[in-house]
Amino acid sequence: MTSSIKMNRWLIVLGTIIVQMGLGTIYTWSLFNQPLSDRFGWDVSSVAITFSITSFALAFATLFAGRLQERWGLQRLIRIAGIVLGLGLILSSQVSSLTLLYLLAGFVVGFADGTAYITSLSNLIKWFPERKGLISGISVGAFGTGSLLFKYVNSALIGAVGPAQAFMYWGIIVLLLIVAGSFLIREAVVREQTPVSIKEGAGVRPAEVPHEYTVKEMLRTKEAYMLFGIFFTACMSGLYLIGIVKDIGVQLAGLDIATAANAVAMVAIFNTAGRIILGALSDKVGRMKVIAGALLVTAVAVMTLSLVPLNFGIFFACVAAIAFCFGGNITVFPAIVADYFGLKNQSKNYGVIYQGFGLGALAGSFISALLGGFHLTFIVIAVLCAVSLLMALIITPPGSNRRTSASQKKQMQLNPSSRAS
Repeated sequence: MTSSIKMNRWLIVLGTIIVQMGLGTIYTWSLFNQPLSDRFGWDVSSVAITFSITSFALAFATLFAGRLQERWGLQRLIRIAGIVLGLGLILSSQVSSLTLLYLLAGFVVGFADGTAYITSLSNLIKWFPERKGLISGISVGAFGTGSLLFKYVNSALIGAVGPAQAFMYWGIIVLLLIVAGSFLIREAVVREQTPVSIKEGAGVRPAEVPHEYTVKEMLRTKEAYMLFGIFFTACMSGLYLIGIVKDIGVQLAGLDIATAANAVAMVAIFNTAGRIILGALSDKVGRMKVIAGALLVTAVAVMTLSLVPLNFGIFFACVAAIAFCFGGNITVFPAIVADYFGLKNQSKNYGVIYQGFGLGALAGSFISALLGGFHLTFIVIAVLCAVSLLMALIITPPGSNRRTSASQKKQMQLNPSSRAS
């Protein structure tokens, strides 16, 4: 690979980082709940539903993003998504009803965000097949960094001009970021690979080339459903904590509101750190080992929150651990899907598995409402983590056992003496 191509690849990384930072700003939504409630007299919980709609629409969009990319091309698609996302926020500055807020700031913004998120991430992984974990960590880490930085930007805007006008400035900034970043992105082309013959001793064996699964082919494998279950558990544990971390600090750890609120910033910091560190680590030690370790740590942390009397130190340690592991899990999974099902249809295949994110976002709150509080919900999450940990330890890429068996059979045919031994 020439130095010019290497340089171009890193320009694509820069463009993707800019796009992902703009997309990640939606995770500052909680800043708007109380100000919008005060301005319009809406119930805070009703306003907060907007972000649940945004998260669901984000995951739902990933089912269609691959087809839209085929029709429009990656650059054009990201540009359109950036414009729609920005306009959704700008128009939200004019709403005076919850229905319009749900439609614009919820569905429109979420759908545009998910479309650009899945396609830009999958494209960058295709450019760096030898560093899937690290590159996924950089891209998803930029998403988290956008959330962290805009916590201060949007807080300042709300304080200066109020929540409605803050929507307008936020939308303009995000639109410019995503459109500007799209000009640096180039679409990767993954061609169908064919086996090549490699001489080995007295015989010849075919080189192992991962099959490029279509969505239909992927859904015929048991591994797709196992990965979905693991991803659902990882997302539910992290997203549930993010939504209630301040309340846990006040109600379970006995912290004052200001101290508990610091946990929100800490979640963002450790979430971003987990994305970069565990993404890079997965390239070295194996992706499912990282997932298994993260699930184990999460299970221990949620059980501690549920069963151990909490103080300042224990509370923040558990929250940091869960946020770190959640960030790592959602970073490593795009690379796992590429490892298991190939790069060619990555956007479509990961889009299906990514529905675990949307369902996980809803499941935590639903289970909590059903069981009546934090303690039992944490125990349910711990049990799901244990089940998912077991699946993570036994799962292998689809067809790997068959390939190994065929390879061993071929080896015995080439070396008859091995049968005698």
